[in-house]
Amino acid sequence: MNMNENPEHSQFSLFKERRFAPYFFTQFLGAFNDNVYKNALVILIAFQAAQAQTDTNLLVNLSAALFILPFFLFSATAGQLADKYEKSRLIRYIKLLEIVIMLLAAVAFYLQDIILLMLILFLMGAQSTLFGPIKYAILPQHLQRDELMGGNGIVEMGTFLAILLGTITGGVLISFNSGIILVSITVISIALLGYFASRFIPLALAPEPELKINWNPFSQTWIMLKLVAQDRYIFLSILAISWFWFYGALYLAQFPNYTRFILGGDETVVTLLLTLFSFGVGLGSLLCERLSGHKVEVGLVPFGAIGITLFSIDLSFAVQNPLHDTGEFIGAMAFIAVWTHWRVMLDIMFIGMFGGFYIVPLYAYIQQQGNSNILARLIAGNNILNALFMVASALLAIVILTVLNFSIPQLFLIAALLNAIVAIYIFTVIPVFFIRFLAWLLIHTVYRVKKVGLNHIPRKGAALLVCNHVSYVDSLVIMACCSRPIRFVMYYKIYQLPLLHFIFKTARTIPIAGRKENPEILEQAYVDIKEALNNGELVCIFPEGGLTKDGELQPFRPGVERVLAVAPVPVIPMALRGLWGSIFSRKRKIFRLPRGIGSQIELTIAPAQLPETITALQLQQYVSELRGDWR
Repeated sequence: MNMNENPEHSQFSLFKERRFAPYFFTQFLGAFNDNVYKNALVILIAFQAAQAQTDTNLLVNLSAALFILPFFLFSATAGQLADKYEKSRLIRYIKLLEIVIMLLAAVAFYLQDIILLMLILFLMGAQSTLFGPIKYAILPQHLQRDELMGGNGIVEMGTFLAILLGTITGGVLISFNSGIILVSITVISIALLGYFASRFIPLALAPEPELKINWNPFSQTWIMLKLVAQDRYIFLSILAISWFWFYGALYLAQFPNYTRFILGGDETVVTLLLTLFSFGVGLGSLLCERLSGHKVEVGLVPFGAIGITLFSIDLSFAVQNPLHDTGEFIGAMAFIAVWTHWRVMLDIMFIGMFGGFYIVPLYAYIQQQGNSNILARLIAGNNILNALFMVASALLAIVILTVLNFSIPQLFLIAALLNAIVAIYIFTVIPVFFIRFLAWLLIHTVYRVKKVGLNHIPRKGAALLVCNHVSYVDSLVIMACCSRPIRFVMYYKIYQLPLLHFIFKTARTIPIAGRKENPEILEQAYVDIKEALNNGELVCIFPEGGLTKDGELQPFRPGVERVLAVAPVPVIPMALRGLWGSIFSRKRKIFRLPRGIGSQIELTIAPAQLPETITALQLQQYVSELRGDWR
């Protein structure tokens, strides 16, 4: 038997692939260009408004509203277009539109016409809206399942890096005497480079070419939101993403005033904090692939939510004595030189990093679980809700800071507590996130798991997984190693435990009992197993019928043969090694930590066996061989 795993490639190897690299640089350059223009425009507005004695805050906030308004107006149309037409061609058309808009921007900058510049900002928002659904819907068409986490991680890293670099570039260029010319040349050049990169994106066929476009943005938006709500888990995942943008928008909007009035820093300190936040998000996004084991791991979402909450609470208490505006502000180097400021910097960086852990698995989960025929429309619905939540975050900040007269650190504390409440709600209504978090935590703290033959578990279709039963955490270990959802068959008395029953039920665990204990539960278990296998799901059973009492393999019961008789699917023998003797087994005398990191255990998986010829005794022999002498 060939027991080797598929080789795990670094996510950065995707940059060598035409199916990813041109797309990445196309979206990176687009996000970069948006922020070069937006920040240059904001600074120009501030300068001209000061000259004309106009309300700067009004114009700046109006410009922000104009950029986000198209997401409400055109996301519904954009989602339909992305599902109806081939995506690489659509991207090229959208990049051509960007070139036209940037040429108009150059004229508007030359004329220094604020009204025209703000109209162009609206057009840029519309162009970004058209690209939004394609940005995430195209990834599952070009990446394998085990590349989705890595690919999404790179995209999120690139997006935040582009936002940061674009913001800095726009501010620096417009500050020169010839800033208008420099900004105009830059945005046109970047648009041209983006179009050039888009020409190398390979075909991504339309999933629903016969779709009839509803051009009414209002009725279609309502239809799209109902479409999103059809799948409860997808809908709740999208709400979780929207909450991230609510939280992020609230924090980023406060950085300038937080820096000036609380920390006593100048514009360079604002840039430093933005850099740390963006670096944190990028680092967290990139680490997702390694932490997830090259699979879509929603167990990272609770981990991210916990980290965001804890570091946000700490940030709210990091500065006890706010520095009020005295007219003298310190620069970035002087700010870094003060040791107490490192707490603030680390808090902001870690909020960003745990944000990466939170957001990347959610996007990958939607891409993996969403119906491919409507995926772009699901992403469009997500974009609508994201925009709505960001507007809500601005309104909440206004109420808390202006109406209630709270301080910015107090706002951060309120936001952290709200984040904890939202996280608890999400993980209550989607227990699989919390279960996978426990599974992920188990194999990244208590154990170090070696996975052998993982490629033998099929990517699609039904299969019956058969494994020895060593400990109370066997199912968590198997779940953590496998990217596909698994229906576990569980002893009914454990399934009925009051505090855990809701989680087991939501995870669609199948309860089973002995024939003498409860024949009705037993018969229903066989019905449920057959139905799950007929639906193309993975089902895992422990044919020993209970935990081993002495570490040795117990005789396999014939129930596995009964299952295969009514649902003849491939049978995959598996063996857990190294769990006997841990605190989770029936021999709880030791808790092995031989290397100070965690006990080494192993999940070994054999190739699938044909259901027509396999017997319970043969499966027992297979599992015994896989386990060997290591218990």
